[in-house]
Amino acid sequence: MPYFRDTAHFYETVGALMDRAKNDPHVGPKIAKSGLIIQFQYHKPEAVTTINAKDKPSQPGTFLDIIHGPTALKPDIEMSMEADTANLFWNKKINLAAAIAKGQIKIKGSLPKVLALLPAIEPLYTQYRALLKEKGYEDLIVK
Repeated sequence: MPYFRDTAHFYETVGALMDRAKNDPHVGPKIAKSGLIIQFQYHKPEAVTTINAKDKPSQPGTFLDIIHGPTALKPDIEMSMEADTANLFWNKKINLAAAIAKGQIKIKGSLPKVLALLPAIEPLYTQYRALLKEKGYEDLIVK
């Protein structure tokens, strides 16, 4: 059974995590330093999230922009996966390099640049579980 009921449910969870990352003083500046536009394309359900670390953030107090849904921005890196794979990743049940090697996550662009961002996002693993509990979605926590 899939983890997410629909696209809105996905954005309420993984999307909300990305929204928090843009304000996080430990995560946001490190991603912003990359200067990359990274787009995540999710399937089952369909969703798109784009991180814009190339341009100046549009909102004061944020480190980068997060766009949910279609955008005209041209990504430097594109990653595509099933939404359930994203949930497993944020639950620390999937290793990124192994998932790419197995074809669970497909990438267009620089793999070394993606792997270099892994230390920057480390705090988000804990935040994801906390966010799921906060929203009453404990069923998405994978033990």
